[in-house]
Amino acid sequence: MVLLPDAILVAILSIFLFLVLCGALVLIVVSLRRPTTVPLVIAGALVTFGLVVVAISSVKIPEIMGLMLALLGIAVAVLGGNPVTRRVLDAATGGRVRETEDGGILLAVPAAEDGETEVRTLMRGGTVIGYLERVAVVISIIAGFPEAIAVVVAVKGIGRFSELATAEARERFIVGTLASLLWAAAVGGLVRLAIF
Repeated sequence: MVLLPDAILVAILSIFLFLVLCGALVLIVVSLRRPTTVPLVIAGALVTFGLVVVAISSVKIPEIMGLMLALLGIAVAVLGGNPVTRRVLDAATGGRVRETEDGGILLAVPAAEDGETEVRTLMRGGTVIGYLERVAVVISIIAGFPEAIAVVVAVKGIGRFSELATAEARERFIVGTLASLLWAAAVGGLVRLAIF
């Protein structure tokens, strides 16, 4: 068995991770407007494969390459969470819940006076909140402060508490938050393990 010098292993790992993150980012950008399962599954598989390779690797990426991978990883985590979360939410709800442009949901709720139903928009701004959530999560993991995730979840839960009266809103909140956090944590973990 021939052992490669550490410099060659570092170069191979750096190029591999760069290509994995670039490939995932391309597949995510393709799915931004209309999330489809196949590109998102491939992007998820690339991130998972990269995470496994980094976890078993004994070499660490040099700082300058680590900075480039961190920036690329942040982009993959933040942008990728949107189509991944939307696709997971669509699968979880079976298309029963209609979305608004800003990530809210339209629900038919009983009117207070005459017993008829009215359509009400809940959880507006979900798209922007998701982007901010993933930025905070991926940066906290890369920086080595995963405890900040608890603060992110607490702030989000407190901010949405009054809108969680309906089962559809609770389901969307829980499933969407978990999908978004899992995606950002996986990418953040990949970058963290590669750099440190």
